[in-house]
Amino acid sequence: MRILSADDVRRAVTMPAAIDAVASAFVQLSTGRATVPLRAHLQQRTHESHTFVMPALLEESSGLGLKVVSVFPHNAARHNLPVIHALVVVLNAATGQPAAVLDGSYLTALRTGAASGAATRALARPDARVLAIIGAGVQAYHQVEAVCAVRPIERVIIVNRSRERAERLAAMLRERAIAPHIDIAASSAEALTQADVVCCATSSPTPVFDDASLRPGVHINGIGSFTPQMVEVPPETVGRAYVVVDQQTAAWAEAGDLQHARGLGLLDESQTVELGAVIAGIVPTRTSDDQITFFKSVGNAVQDIAVAQLALREAERLSLGIDVDL
Repeated sequence: MRILSADDVRRAVTMPAAIDAVASAFVQLSTGRATVPLRAHLQQRTHESHTFVMPALLEESSGLGLKVVSVFPHNAARHNLPVIHALVVVLNAATGQPAAVLDGSYLTALRTGAASGAATRALARPDARVLAIIGAGVQAYHQVEAVCAVRPIERVIIVNRSRERAERLAAMLRERAIAPHIDIAASSAEALTQADVVCCATSSPTPVFDDASLRPGVHINGIGSFTPQMVEVPPETVGRAYVVVDQQTAAWAEAGDLQHARGLGLLDESQTVELGAVIAGIVPTRTSDDQITFFKSVGNAVQDIAVAQLALREAERLSLGIDVDL
């Protein structure tokens, strides 16, 4: 069995390759060639934390495995630790033999960014040039990286409650030359009146922008909220957008953005489609330049297994990681 660290995964998988792997996984999910039970969810009220166990089988690409991920929001302040910890286990789909254990914290950020990249490639206007990122936490960098990989982004505008964290993200983006211009906005309204693509990467219980601030034709990726109590996108936006989800069952069970809009009579299950169906051409992509599109993801294990498979394959080619006998 091979053990891969976060650095091994980083060296093995580029963002464009991760986007292609995740797009393929979503197509398998939406065409009945993947099996993904609803994830088991353990909540510790004392720590306001969430721990998830997420298995998946990708039949077409012979991917089998699971992820265990924990989200402890107070880790940074109380223990000087990351908020998200995760491990991914890859099994041989023919024998069930454990093939690899991968650090899942970096992989989670990578595959979440890759999902937004796949959605942006499928739904955003081809001429999108300005990206607004709301939230400057662990997911933010890879959201920006992914969108910039699939659209000719010339300017990134950061919105975050903490100016210090926004400046850290801006410095990282400038250092790695992700986009020609990196700015920090004083408010979401200032950013969104200019944005062609918006990525929301927060755990907010209330919407992080006003519907009236959106430009016609904007594409929105909502990846931060993953429980019914979290709502990043205004219900008015959800109600008037073309809503695309990672998986219907999981999104409607867990996404507060969708549930809140449904409670107000603005959206129902019949009005949402899956990203894999869009990519496969089973349902339409955007129908006009003025249409607002919204990709809502709560995270799906097919993303983890697809990227872990890719990482393992490349790690073996590049002689990365450590082999251990069981």
